[in-house]
Amino acid sequence: MSLELFSALSANLLSPAVLFFVLGVAATLAKSDLRFPEALYATLTIYLLVAIGFKGGSAISKAGLATIWKPTLLAMSLGMVIPLLTYPALRFLGRLSPVDAAAISAHYGSVSAVTFIAATNYLRHVQLPYQEYSSAFLAVMEAPAIIVGVVLGRLGDPGARSIWTTVREAVREAVLGRSVVLLVGAMLIGWATGPKGAETTAGFFVAPFQGILALFLLEMGMVAARRFGDLRKVGTFLLGFGVVAPVLNALLGLLLARSIGLDRGTGVLLATLAASASYIAAPAAMRLSLPDANPTFYLTASLGITFPFNITVGLPLYLEMARRILPPSP
Repeated sequence: MSLELFSALSANLLSPAVLFFVLGVAATLAKSDLRFPEALYATLTIYLLVAIGFKGGSAISKAGLATIWKPTLLAMSLGMVIPLLTYPALRFLGRLSPVDAAAISAHYGSVSAVTFIAATNYLRHVQLPYQEYSSAFLAVMEAPAIIVGVVLGRLGDPGARSIWTTVREAVREAVLGRSVVLLVGAMLIGWATGPKGAETTAGFFVAPFQGILALFLLEMGMVAARRFGDLRKVGTFLLGFGVVAPVLNALLGLLLARSIGLDRGTGVLLATLAASASYIAAPAAMRLSLPDANPTFYLTASLGITFPFNITVGLPLYLEMARRILPPSP
């Protein structure tokens, strides 16, 4: 392990957000009665999505559409390609059913907003600059991956309903789901109000952000730990897939970032999104569009394996990979 990677890993593991996540895991494994009310969890989710969307929209307004269209289109394409790459591995190497392979591939092509937020927090901690408009990547990667995953599932396991009916339902769920509506809506508001809007709301969207993220990750630690018991059910292949697939997807994200000249910090964020797996929007869409898919497989892989890996070990690893692939940030 290089000195830089060890230093980055130490910095990440000792950050407040990750330590609160570890506290949540430890509390659950110790069978503590610590619980978050469902309403509080929903409130924290809404705050984080609105805050990151609004700040991203303000940054887009400042940077201009001419600057962001190419990396945003690249991010959208990445969200569509990842399910197409992961599906064959799940189907033929993992020997999963077509519908299970499609559902898992949709989760890995889709993105985790909390992993993205943790990545931005980490980059600030290591003082690596990035483009604030990167939250646009988050907004455009989720829906395409879900749609591609549903199409793969329906092609592999055609049922009574036509594929077009299922795709229409998937598009509606992906586009009108809570996370997408909040993120895109807040981004549009941030873009419309510009830097002045960001200045007037900084006391709400900037100052409390770190503390609210820590509380949310405390809850996510408890949620992830409750999935650890399912590791025995998903088998060795999915356990390995949940660690190897994020690294390979991050590598793909970094190579694409290099192809369009993204700076190192922004490239790390794109790579992190490529490495992340959805556990909010994608599960809701799969329950509706691919009801025969086994939730134990896709939830345990995304939330019980990949999410903890990414926010503890993955972020420093992707930064080390970026140091070898991308030029320094300006």
